Amino acid sequence: MNWTIVILVGTQTLYTVTDLLGRSYMRKYSFTLTTFISLWFGLYVLLKIIASFGQLYVFTSTELGKSMALFGAVSIVLSNILGYFILNEILSLGAYIGITLAVLAFIILAVI
Repeated sequence: MNWTIVILVGTQTLYTVTDLLGRSYMRKYSFTLTTFISLWFGLYVLLKIIASFGQLYVFTSTELGKSMALFGAVSIVLSNILGYFILNEILSLGAYIGITLAVLAFIILAVI
């Protein structure tokens, strides 16, 4: 198995999960000082730092265009999976067709 792909998917998963975490807590607690000194925010920052190291590894081991295309495809897929299962966001059939076409475009860019 290609470790770069594993690290890329893991990195994007961390970014997507922290975005979901930030969305949830920032809606609940807003932009206050206590929000930024809380435990959840410390975990949020730590996970972002770990994800940044993974992203830097991917950038050094693949071409920029390919890595960004793969990050884009993984981001779209993970965001929609989390949106559907955790946030109960159900999109229209047309939106899912568009998402599929976007992911296919990113994959074609990465492979060619």
